[in-house]
Amino acid sequence: MKEIKQIKDLDATVKIPGSKSYTQRALIIASLAEGKSFLRNPLISEDTKYLMDALRSIGADILIADKDIIVTGTDGNIQNPGKKLYLGNNGTALRFLTTVVSLGTGNFILDGSDRLRERPLKPLLDALKMLGVDCVSTDTSGYPPVIIQGGGFQGGKTIFTNAESSQYISSILITSPYARNDVEIELRGITFSMPYIDMTVEIMNHFGVEVIRDGENKYTVRTPQKYMGGRYLIESDVSSASYFFMAAALCEGRVRLLNVNPNTLQGDIGFLEIMGKLGCHIIRGIDWVEVAGGKLHQGNYRFDMSDMPDMVPTLAVLSAFRPGQTVISNVSHLRLKESNRIEALVTELNRTGIDTKELEDGLVINGGTPHSAEIETYNDHRIAMSFAIAGLVTKGIKIKNKKCVNKSFPEFWDVLDTLYE
Repeated sequence: MKEIKQIKDLDATVKIPGSKSYTQRALIIASLAEGKSFLRNPLISEDTKYLMDALRSIGADILIADKDIIVTGTDGNIQNPGKKLYLGNNGTALRFLTTVVSLGTGNFILDGSDRLRERPLKPLLDALKMLGVDCVSTDTSGYPPVIIQGGGFQGGKTIFTNAESSQYISSILITSPYARNDVEIELRGITFSMPYIDMTVEIMNHFGVEVIRDGENKYTVRTPQKYMGGRYLIESDVSSASYFFMAAALCEGRVRLLNVNPNTLQGDIGFLEIMGKLGCHIIRGIDWVEVAGGKLHQGNYRFDMSDMPDMVPTLAVLSAFRPGQTVISNVSHLRLKESNRIEALVTELNRTGIDTKELEDGLVINGGTPHSAEIETYNDHRIAMSFAIAGLVTKGIKIKNKKCVNKSFPEFWDVLDTLYE
């Protein structure tokens, strides 16, 4: 149990670790590449350790050297480890590796924690079958464990309709250069978290693969292509930075975040626009962002968070302190994250005395003055970190299972402590 101390006169400068989203994509692409890659400023966390262990099992040589990661790639030649690949609760690794291991030979089994077994894969499996990959979940339900029969990735055209995760699309894109034929992906209807696809394409380009985009909803990768090893600087994680943006807002203080790219393709940078609408002053430097808080604006607001779902816990806790009603919409897929985040946020905000209700596609928060509470985290890093910031201005906020932050931000509590200096 971690009790959060209140803070006065917040004026701080902090540095955030590397982006989890960038780190995981770069690790997989470097592992597929020919030659060595040097990843600077990577995130070393529970999730990325599970991924690195799996990549080593299928043939990549990965060395952590000080604060860098050195990867010697497989040149697309995937080994069969002869054992199950266990990925903890790392949904990104599960989805990305489902396609990667199709390049190997024999059966590959991907599995993880009980919670990972509740995270859907069926849309990806269906799309891969259209591309000639033999894959199935062990009980045919579309959930892990999943079995992929290696033997190569045929390629061709596949279609996603109303994809609830952009990771399905990124998974296929990342492995496409090694398919036997060109790969074409068409998106129909609504696709959640589209900025993450742009991020995937950017990293593929950096390592030497061209992705052709036709309009908003069609991607083509010509074959054969291959990734070439090289140096890659990983941006700091905007999702992790958001907790300290919120600290400035709630404490009506100032926080400068170093090594944050204001023009990043990380979709969560859009959270700064929301903070500006709610009364914060935002300054963007070349490689830093500063947030200065003031009185939060009153009134009723509605936010469509489909492109930055990881910001929903941060926004929900921020909204608890703002006079007025906040409706967060278009995030029904949050029920399938590390926890059922919609249910978790509703339960815990009500625990602090804030009237919050669940909607079919989100939640509605009637802001006020939260009171002390012991916060259940549901083993969800984003629930823990969001409510920890509430404790900076609300006496008696205690966070259960504080170690769950290790999933994405192991240094979170140490960085939080620097705010008091």
